[in-house]
Amino acid sequence: MMDLRPVGYVVGLLVAVLGLFMLLPMLVDLAEGRGHAIVFVETFLITTLGGGMIALACSNGVREGLTIQQTFLLTTGVWLMLPLFGALPFILGETNSSVTDAVFEAMSGLTTTGSTVLSGLDTLPKGLLLWRGILQWLGGIGIIVVAMVFLPELKVGGMQIFRSEGFDTFGKILPRAGEIATQIAVIYLWLTMGCILSYLALGMNAFDATVHALTTISTGGFSNYDASFGAFSGPMEYVATVFMILAALPFVRYVQLINGNPLALHRDPQVRGFLVTILILVAVIVISLQQTFSFGWERSFREALFNITSIISGTGYASVDYMQWGPFAVALFFFIGLIGGCAGSTACSIKIFRYQLLFASIRAQLRRIRSPHGIFTPRYDGRPVGQDVLSSVMSFFMFFVVTMGLVAVALSMTGLDFVTSVSGAAAALANIGPGLGDIIGPSGNFGSLNDTAKWILTAAMLIGRLELMAVYVILTVKFWRA
Repeated sequence: MMDLRPVGYVVGLLVAVLGLFMLLPMLVDLAEGRGHAIVFVETFLITTLGGGMIALACSNGVREGLTIQQTFLLTTGVWLMLPLFGALPFILGETNSSVTDAVFEAMSGLTTTGSTVLSGLDTLPKGLLLWRGILQWLGGIGIIVVAMVFLPELKVGGMQIFRSEGFDTFGKILPRAGEIATQIAVIYLWLTMGCILSYLALGMNAFDATVHALTTISTGGFSNYDASFGAFSGPMEYVATVFMILAALPFVRYVQLINGNPLALHRDPQVRGFLVTILILVAVIVISLQQTFSFGWERSFREALFNITSIISGTGYASVDYMQWGPFAVALFFFIGLIGGCAGSTACSIKIFRYQLLFASIRAQLRRIRSPHGIFTPRYDGRPVGQDVLSSVMSFFMFFVVTMGLVAVALSMTGLDFVTSVSGAAAALANIGPGLGDIIGPSGNFGSLNDTAKWILTAAMLIGRLELMAVYVILTVKFWRA
């Protein structure tokens, strides 16, 4: 029987750490003076004591390393437990959210999805708004570690192609794992500080700049306003776009950059593919807007660039209601959300490298058809791609499409219309944030959905954030018999 104590120990420690972060919004609420600070005192005690007791109860099972089964369970267990404790401020706080709404909001935060069930954000206590930002910021750095350490080793969705760039095999070029982890944290923090200072320089107040920086660098998209990023305009959108792009690039390249490889970003095919994709999509939308509306070129470019970057990176900010841009733009935005950023970043969705591997495989297959006696091997970044990687990628695409279809059908069975069901399934599974339509589109939120639909979407957010397979494998009977 599998020993669950090592998993419980790590999960308990992380829950306790989450509780410590509750002290920050407590201090903000004390300064605001609305009497909301007591909520975070209570949730801090519950979370730190609860996490500490779990860790203490499992401490006698701690040992060096984890088995493959324990690693799978730990990856999923962390993202199951943290939202449960992270939901407490919403239940006990001014929103008086139901358990369903609170867990939905916390899961959306920690998975950096950005979908929200809350309205009246403009008037909520500042501590609660900061807590939403903290959840996304922690989820962002957490998913970088998962993508760099766990998923390549677990061979999830083709991520094994990056195993040579993981913590355990950096040795010959970069420092050891602990130093790399520290460097990633420092880079993440410096990007956050740079974003805060940039927002401040353009006129945001200190609180808005801090929260929006937390949710920009995590590509999460929670805002302090019901209008999302529509509360700001002009140069602020360009700044947000720059930092969304930076957060959607692979952080391993930043580590290599500061360790003496100035061309690390330029040489990465993911980075080139991601940036070229954004430029092409922006050009298409700008031309469409110019033909349909009387926007000036600068406004068309700015709004297209901001909203496309927001959706493709999975951030989910909206500066305008792009549902009003016509059916072509709406359809394009749906598919843009299914592209995603780079592996090893805070970005969500399918990821650009999987499309690159898919196209490489298709290209090799077409060449085989033209020249049956030739030997053509798909290549990525100049290296031949193994069949195990291609099989994992193809399986990921299949499971993604099937899961999205099943989630959409399940949502439609709760009474939702076709557009809301399909776009809601895509938004949750790809961790995009807003869906399409009048209900969950960029000008709406998920608050009016029934509880069943919210639980379905909550599960989809978890499955999508952990790249599907990491969750599905623990649902098999053989996993527990191993």
